Amino acid sequence: MSRNILISLGLVGALSLGACTTVDPYTGQTVASNTRTGALAGAAGGALLGYLTNTNKGEEGRTNALIGAGVGALAGAAVGNYMDRQQADLRRSLAGTGVTVERQGDNIVLNMPSDITFAVDQSDIQSRFFGPLDGVASVLNQYPQTTIDIIGHADATGPDDYNQALSERRAASVADYLVRRGVMSGRLYVAGRGESDPIASNATDAGRAQNRRVEVVVRPFRG
Repeated sequence: MSRNILISLGLVGALSLGACTTVDPYTGQTVASNTRTGALAGAAGGALLGYLTNTNKGEEGRTNALIGAGVGALAGAAVGNYMDRQQADLRRSLAGTGVTVERQGDNIVLNMPSDITFAVDQSDIQSRFFGPLDGVASVLNQYPQTTIDIIGHADATGPDDYNQALSERRAASVADYLVRRGVMSGRLYVAGRGESDPIASNATDAGRAQNRRVEVVVRPFRG
């Protein structure tokens, strides 16, 4: 998969602006509620990612695809409520799978470790992960007013170019699976970050295992 132009590199926004906690009615977990602070989080920008596009011509292309499909934009307090409900459904669907569901402002981040998604040095999704991905696709299809960034990451073992390509192939595999389960391709960005964005030390086996991952970032569509 070829790498195209760098679209944007953002900063993590102010994630705690007016946010409060609430008990998830589906899972019983205490999570951040953004229902009353959608406008504030939207202004802050949430958590933006730098990514490479390979599915359409930039953010404008994705916006046009959604509008063309009749998907309406979210605004104001409706954003937080919509994402709260989607987060609850994703938590319920992914409970016990090893995939973490985190909230970053108005965005939802699914962290899929490679030890449960891919065999070592492979980009084909392991069959045991089909069920969890089916659940993710089902929830995403219920909430069409969101966009989806699928981003592959690698550890620092091996050449940089090889790790970059592997991270891209893994992200593409997840994207392809979701599209085949009905998720609209126009909602997607697919990217590989290689070893450039570690979340743990590459000096240990445990740290490298954490860095080998695919992240799915679900963001409200604001038009």
